[in-house]
Amino acid sequence: MKSGCSLVNLAQELERQLAGKQDLIVPTSLLRCQTDEAGSCRMIVESKDGGGEYGITKLARRQLADKLKIPFAYFERMRSEQPTLLDRNVNTWLQTEDDRRMIRTLDGQVRAVLSDRYRRLDNYDLAEAVLPMLQRLADARFESVELTETRMYLKVVTPRVEFEIAPGDVVQAGIVVTNSEVGHGTLSVQPLVYRLVCRNGLIASDRALRKTHVGRVLQSEDEATTVFRDDTLAADDKAFFLKVRDVVEAAVSEATFRQVAQKMQKTRDIKLTGNPVRAVEVLANRYTLNESERAGVLRHLIVDGDLSAYGLVNAVTHCSDDVEDYDRATEFEALGGKLIELSSSEWKEVAEAA
Repeated sequence: MKSGCSLVNLAQELERQLAGKQDLIVPTSLLRCQTDEAGSCRMIVESKDGGGEYGITKLARRQLADKLKIPFAYFERMRSEQPTLLDRNVNTWLQTEDDRRMIRTLDGQVRAVLSDRYRRLDNYDLAEAVLPMLQRLADARFESVELTETRMYLKVVTPRVEFEIAPGDVVQAGIVVTNSEVGHGTLSVQPLVYRLVCRNGLIASDRALRKTHVGRVLQSEDEATTVFRDDTLAADDKAFFLKVRDVVEAAVSEATFRQVAQKMQKTRDIKLTGNPVRAVEVLANRYTLNESERAGVLRHLIVDGDLSAYGLVNAVTHCSDDVEDYDRATEFEALGGKLIELSSSEWKEVAEAA
């Protein structure tokens, strides 16, 4: 499992970001793009209340381009080669759009351009509610926590609940909580299986709890104003966090964990009777792994010497250590969870690839 930051550093950064955030609900007609000759793109919010000038992150540029139906590659080409043309395109379409956007800012940068129906479920509030739950797990061990540009991750394991896949091959129960403040996925709570022999994590998505970031249209009296939490949203949050508690308790229960671990155990009986290289290629094509990633999976499969479906699952989760990007590394852990859910016919296609 890829390591992240310390829990203390995560808490400090969440507190720092809390002070530097501002959310605006803005009619698109009050937004304007301004790009200099060096390709530095800024967003101007023309409002007496809550307006200002902000830099725009790459993610926010991509979201803005998507909202305006401008291909992002062309958006970036204009930004670097024809900044005046970019501003003319963007500002023309902003003026013709008859809707409102949530503009999420941090440290003077627009970090997300979202719908005005976007439901804020922020990392600080989530951590404040969930961390005490996780810390109450028996002998809770935070294996990895991280705050990336797009998501927050909390991965915790309890040694009190474990299962022996094979003699000496023990897995322990855990939980992974993820959230995105910038429109990159739902708030989710998923069971985590932690394999001691190689310190790999596998995320079992079939028993997940998810909360979408879609809500009611956010109203404001002024043309553009900061949006604050109200009692209705706070009550909804409280109800959801009670569900989170229930999912955390269920995920690390003996019964739930055993079901997931037994699915892993069953993959030991599926032998890769075909060409291991082709087996990895079939998997890579199905789940869109790049050349470096598929080479990494094949390397771990061969080095570990377990030419079975179980060996392939572990090769995939082991590969998460090799991936530089934390978000992508977590996707490999989730891919391991998808693999143990494959049907017999799907595994046959992989195992018998020649």
